[in-house]
Amino acid sequence: MIVITSRNLCARPFLEQVELLARAHPEMIILREKDLCYDELLSLASQCLEICERCRTPLAINSNMDVARELNVCRIHLPIQLLREAEDLSDFSLVGASVHSVEQAREAEDLGVDYVLAGHVYHTACKPEDPRGIPFIEAISEAVDIPVYGVGGITPENYPDVMRAGAAGVAVMSSAMTEPEPSDLVQRLSRRVQ
Repeated sequence: MIVITSRNLCARPFLEQVELLARAHPEMIILREKDLCYDELLSLASQCLEICERCRTPLAINSNMDVARELNVCRIHLPIQLLREAEDLSDFSLVGASVHSVEQAREAEDLGVDYVLAGHVYHTACKPEDPRGIPFIEAISEAVDIPVYGVGGITPENYPDVMRAGAAGVAVMSSAMTEPEPSDLVQRLSRRVQ
């Protein structure tokens, strides 16, 4: 299970929520605070990195390769557009991309990413468009040989369906930012599905 941050959704102080999530040991936390300027993001990323390193939970930076490089964060997550424009990703040991079609997933794999976030699977307040559903996850999982994580409206109730569709895991944002008991959420979205 991957956590994607959005501090504007947080029910408690953001860094407190990040720490509770990091202590629960999701596969990774992706810092995705797109509205911050470079200096603000650098400062916040530094604080999140300290928390994640202390809790031994991997941190990735979303989109801003300069901030990641400045802090020696070796994990980057990119929208497909930025992935296409990236000239050199050799200093990152883990590269992920957000994709919204089978074609984009294949392209991301061809460009060398290690995993894709595919979405949005279910209705979510963040995305007004119609969800792509379980057949979308099935199609992408069959089309690529890298791990596929379903994202968008994922809950403990629909998590098993996403996993049975071939996903390697799921990524969550809203529920991770608002969950009063983050360890419970991480545990429920990381369990094995038969």
